[in-house]
Amino acid sequence: MQNVDEDTITQIVLARHANAADGRLRQIMTNLVQHLHSFARDVELTEEEWFKGIQFLADVGHITDDKRQEFILLSDTLGLSMLVTALNNRKPKGCTESTVFGPFFVEDAPEYKNGDNVANGAKGESCFVSGKVTGLDGKAVADARIEVWQADSDGFYDVQYEGLAGSQGRGMLRSQADGTFHFRSITAESYPIPHDGPVGRMLQALGRHPWRPAHLHFMIEAPGYERLITHVFRSGDEYLNSDAVFGVRSSLIVDWDHHEAGQAPDGSESATPFSSLDFTFVLNRLNANAAAGAATSKVVSATA
Repeated sequence: MQNVDEDTITQIVLARHANAADGRLRQIMTNLVQHLHSFARDVELTEEEWFKGIQFLADVGHITDDKRQEFILLSDTLGLSMLVTALNNRKPKGCTESTVFGPFFVEDAPEYKNGDNVANGAKGESCFVSGKVTGLDGKAVADARIEVWQADSDGFYDVQYEGLAGSQGRGMLRSQADGTFHFRSITAESYPIPHDGPVGRMLQALGRHPWRPAHLHFMIEAPGYERLITHVFRSGDEYLNSDAVFGVRSSLIVDWDHHEAGQAPDGSESATPFSSLDFTFVLNRLNANAAAGAATSKVVSATA
């Protein structure tokens, strides 16, 4: 029997993984163990610190439920979510960049027609959103499935409200024959991620704020193209350079134009001030192998 000590423990653990049938799992677990053990050695982790770390992860698990995904918040605030997104969404120049999914996507959002109001009672100034979906060649992508979701002016997503009847600030619509789409919603505002739990305590201990710059979430899918998960950020926001989840990409920052009461972009009359936003999404083509795999894949959602 090999003696287990601080010098031998790593190789002993790795030897136990050697016969794993899944080669990818073996690779991931081998690297995970090596990095975890190196981390403990580098910082000379104390038992007290290790226990506190275990308690922190337990707290993250305890607060997670069908309304709140604290583990996604933890991944987001450590920059891991954005790193994984960047690694897995390398695109040719000119394609719309991806960013973090976030914890507030919900499956089966209500379907709307172009021109409808997806706010559905959400608090905030009216916003008229328009855009176009194209390929890298500039050709319109018709019938693309466009899912959109956002926080209200108080900084909350609909799923964060107890007892709210129906969805607000989220929905699904499809691009028209020329690739265009348009809908009404509310003007995006900056907001803090949930920070009343263990992730919030971590941010406070690190001297970090919990705020995200104003943005609108989009997920766009069309046959023959890679799925795009992204945000459109509101220019001028004070948190663009310090997003709590590191999701900002300069190509996704655009102007929300402010308008006084009067005629709106859809020809209607607005009795109150409103904003407008226009953005073109450029999708990347799937290669033949990826297209075959996409035909059998399902969206893995992270519900709040």
